[in-house]
Amino acid sequence: MIYVRPIAMTVSLRAGNALALAGGWTQFSQVELLERGRAPRLGDLDDLTAHQRHALSAPRPDFAGLAMTQPRIMGILNVTPDSFSDGGQYAAADAALAAGLAMAAVADIVDIGGESTRPGAGDVASDEEILRTRPVIAGLRAARVATAISIDTRKADVADAALGAGATIVNDVAALGFDPDMANTVARHAAPVILMHAQGSPKTMQNAPNYTNVVLDVYDFLAQRIELAMAAGIPRDRIAIDPGIGFGKTPAHNLALIRHLSLFHGLGCPILMGASRKRFIDAIAGPNDPQARLPGSLAVALSSVAQGVQILRVHDVIETRQALALWNAVHSGDIP
Repeated sequence: MIYVRPIAMTVSLRAGNALALAGGWTQFSQVELLERGRAPRLGDLDDLTAHQRHALSAPRPDFAGLAMTQPRIMGILNVTPDSFSDGGQYAAADAALAAGLAMAAVADIVDIGGESTRPGAGDVASDEEILRTRPVIAGLRAARVATAISIDTRKADVADAALGAGATIVNDVAALGFDPDMANTVARHAAPVILMHAQGSPKTMQNAPNYTNVVLDVYDFLAQRIELAMAAGIPRDRIAIDPGIGFGKTPAHNLALIRHLSLFHGLGCPILMGASRKRFIDAIAGPNDPQARLPGSLAVALSSVAQGVQILRVHDVIETRQALALWNAVHSGDIP
């Protein structure tokens, strides 16, 4: 099998015969052709099949009512006592609701999670996860917040409760693989879903990550999960994918995925990048403090946007919004 990574170009570098990458703000006229057991080689548009050209260039449908023609920011709201970066900060319902209201004013999506998936974390019972998340979602909707809300969960009953309370997206770090009822629950609600790659469970995933080729292995996994979701009644236009930075990956694995992000446009779905405050930033630049990882998080976010990634999942919403505005002004010449 030949995998195709489009080489993204910004406005100032666009070639006359270039195609829009996923119908977005970057274009490509050259590609990197990848095969297992063979050195990568450079190709151009003539090397692509009609199917490949379409998959890489076709505009992505709106996702949860959001146009994918510009980068979107998903703000992280962890209502847990033990998340790696902000555990306990929003564990109380009133604090979580206040944080959610502030985030919804700036972010395109508020992502609410009631179970930590940091390395080494154990499972949380569904009823406890529902108790943590549903009141916050209901409170945001009661306050007339119209911003998209995603529920970050692996469990069907948690997703069902959240969607019933007003959530609009299911963000499943297990890509429908943890709970056998999850796919049917998502399909029944006609909800958009984010399928993320992870190797192993949160408790064990960082013990010894191993891949034959991390980029192609993750690509194949996500392709298979998309097919499973579609077979369960979830159409492709309600699916986004996430390569799962930090979930069963070494720093070298994470960097390889970030360098090759544009490859994943070939799956025909919006791409989410979630590298915010992740531990691999320390391995490269330090210090060992999640609160000090904003510069590294922004560097990865902007590198992702330069490859046409549509959704950035971040802790620091205001700072990311400012970075995106400057990136866009530099590359497009447009000043708001």
